Amino acid sequence: MAEVTFLLPAAEAFGAQRLRGAPAQALGRADRLPGRQPGRQAQLRRHFELPHGTWPMAALSRQADAGDAQGAAWLRADPAWVRPDINGARLLACGQDLGLAAEDAAALLPALQPLLDEAGIRIDAPHPARWYLRLAEDAQLPGFPPPAEAVGMDLAEQLDDDSPTAARWRALLTEIQIVLHNHPWNARRAAAGLRPVNSLWLWGGGVLPAKVASPHRAVASAEEELQALAAAAGARMTEPAAGFSTSAMPSLVDLRFLRDLRVFGEQWLLPAVAAVQDGSLGRLVLDLADGSGIRFTRAQRLRFWRRPQDSLAP
Repeated sequence: MAEVTFLLPAAEAFGAQRLRGAPAQALGRADRLPGRQPGRQAQLRRHFELPHGTWPMAALSRQADAGDAQGAAWLRADPAWVRPDINGARLLACGQDLGLAAEDAAALLPALQPLLDEAGIRIDAPHPARWYLRLAEDAQLPGFPPPAEAVGMDLAEQLDDDSPTAARWRALLTEIQIVLHNHPWNARRAAAGLRPVNSLWLWGGGVLPAKVASPHRAVASAEEELQALAAAAGARMTEPAAGFSTSAMPSLVDLRFLRDLRVFGEQWLLPAVAAVQDGSLGRLVLDLADGSGIRFTRAQRLRFWRRPQDSLAP
């Protein structure tokens, strides 16, 4: 029988909010699962298997964007806004958060290519917010975290590796920042009240894996990393709905954007638990980014003695 998993943020993302009424009662009757590794990547790895522990999001998203990822190593080089502060510089926005259009890439990429030619690297942008560096398959790549984890970080924390590879990428990134800082297109963006593109964020490096495996045949998410993984695994993609419905029931539903616990309880948890109880859904699992998990089954409806629980936290 069908099983559905809700991907959720860490319980602490909901702050002091508490479940009330029927959602709290259902949670009290559910089974808590053993703790697993926390973190964004670890959460996705529970649902997608890649060979040899790799996580080449640049190659996976490139394949989804352009279909030409084989035969090269790829690095996401997403347009970024970096602002100096007293300790160095911080990443404040990246990719789609900058509100980029095709004309932005068309204006900025030609200025960067001559610099990258010297290193044997090609840059292009099949999507205005997703820029890519194409390198030789055996290229040594930097290991920056994805933008979702890096916004607000001090760049020095990511560039303090003393290896020769890190030193080369630091030098190249400094030259890239100089070119972008001086580019007249950024003056036009500033005049229009837009944030500048004054750096690149280099992340997700690697080659396209031969296979990505997943038990999920349908995935609902608007998040690009999950979309790329689903495409590589051959899963059907759908946009997240406003709430749970058995008429459109992907087996993996991405709710990591939620921050309102009442909305989750009333629009997602309660109707999904009702589907479990009436037999139209076999099982519901909550997978939280902090590594905790909760399972709902039909037999739990008989646990009348269980007290309600008002928090997703273990």
